[in-house]
Amino acid sequence: MKSFYRLSILLIVLLSLSSCTTKLAEYQATSPTFDIKTYFTGNIVAWGMVQDYTNNVTRRFCVEIDGQWQGNKGLLKEVFYFVDGEVSYRNWQLTKLAQGKYQGSAEDVVGQAYGQQVGFAFQWQYNLLVPIDGDQIQFSLDDWMYQIDEYRVFNRTEMKKFGVTLAEITLFFDKQLPDKKCQ
Repeated sequence: MKSFYRLSILLIVLLSLSSCTTKLAEYQATSPTFDIKTYFTGNIVAWGMVQDYTNNVTRRFCVEIDGQWQGNKGLLKEVFYFVDGEVSYRNWQLTKLAQGKYQGSAEDVVGQAYGQQVGFAFQWQYNLLVPIDGDQIQFSLDDWMYQIDEYRVFNRTEMKKFGVTLAEITLFFDKQLPDKKCQ
């Protein structure tokens, strides 16, 4: 009977913790207002790392981004330089919708990505194909960006499979030094 009570308490705690997710609306009164079109125009350099479910850093990289907008249509050209020598490319085709909402697509994104900006935060969700040992594995990504000032943005992303977080990506964007390159 004692183990039944322990199990019940554990389940209640786990359910309570799983309902403690951040909601985008919580950032309504924050500043600066994160204008995706303004920030992701021109050249930006970002540095990042991938951590597995044990928090072990498995990859490090630098990414060069060239953003261009015409009206509500944007193109973000990304070149990723990984520490192990791999170079990969992603071209985001973005569309600004009403009320801070965006949608987009890219070569390795399954279907459409959807995002919304509120205050200094932007949440972007999509399914990404990741090459692993010769296969393409699909992950669900929950991407959160936070604008610190006019030059810097922090980004945290959870990579999930079957609802379980298997990896996290952390990025730091800087557009103060647009001539800086990864190599």
